[in-house]
Amino acid sequence: MGCTHDCSSCSSNCSNEPESLIKEPHEGTKVKKIIAVVSGKGGVGKSLVTSLMAVLQNRKGYSTAILDADITGPSIPKSFSIKEKADSTEEALFPVVTKTGIKIMSLNLLTENDTDPVIWRGPVIAGAVTQFWTDVIWDEVDYMFVDMPPGTGDVPLTVFQSLPVDGIIVVTSPQELVSMIVEKAVKMAKLMDVPVIGIVENMSYFVCDNCGEEHHIFGDSHIEEIASRYGIENISKIPITKKLSAAVDKGMTELFEGDWLDNMSDAIEKL
Repeated sequence: MGCTHDCSSCSSNCSNEPESLIKEPHEGTKVKKIIAVVSGKGGVGKSLVTSLMAVLQNRKGYSTAILDADITGPSIPKSFSIKEKADSTEEALFPVVTKTGIKIMSLNLLTENDTDPVIWRGPVIAGAVTQFWTDVIWDEVDYMFVDMPPGTGDVPLTVFQSLPVDGIIVVTSPQELVSMIVEKAVKMAKLMDVPVIGIVENMSYFVCDNCGEEHHIFGDSHIEEIASRYGIENISKIPITKKLSAAVDKGMTELFEGDWLDNMSDAIEKL
């Protein structure tokens, strides 16, 4: 009571150190690095970037995993054509493993039907995300990617406070309105003392099949300005391409071809 938060002028014998809220994973889990994929709004391609990054690290020989924290809009299983449900015991859950060995946990792997809506309030949703970390036996994982829901609300805050996140990748699209919202995500990461690995601009441009020119369908990019403003070195741009869209829609993400995120993959290795 009456605390000025100036410990140098205080004679009280108390600690001003904040208590850590980080949760311990299941005893059968050992994860080396956790990367959260975030955005300020929905529909910009977070799940796409999450999936591609997991595939890239997996191709390099690392053990990779995806924790789908977008509880009300889980799309990761479909991207990998996963139809089976996750196994469980009374003590733990087990992730489903894709054809190339990527471990995945998503709410769609637990519900009876993929189209069943999740009508839960914020605290329940946040609790489910925490359980994906504490109750799932992930075994040994080199890189875990967390597909976050949009915004800076309950679930992103839960992930930043409960999981030992090593860095984030911010996903955006070229519209100026989205650029403003991206800055909110970057600022939140800085407030939570989590480094920003880089920014990915999805749907950045379209290359015409006939003339070969780049067309900026959603407007000129502002990603360089934002990155410069916040000292973010790594920038990646993913074009609008039929092949990539078709691969994801058919659940064949692991077969994608493209070097758009190679620099982001290299940056993650340097963490």
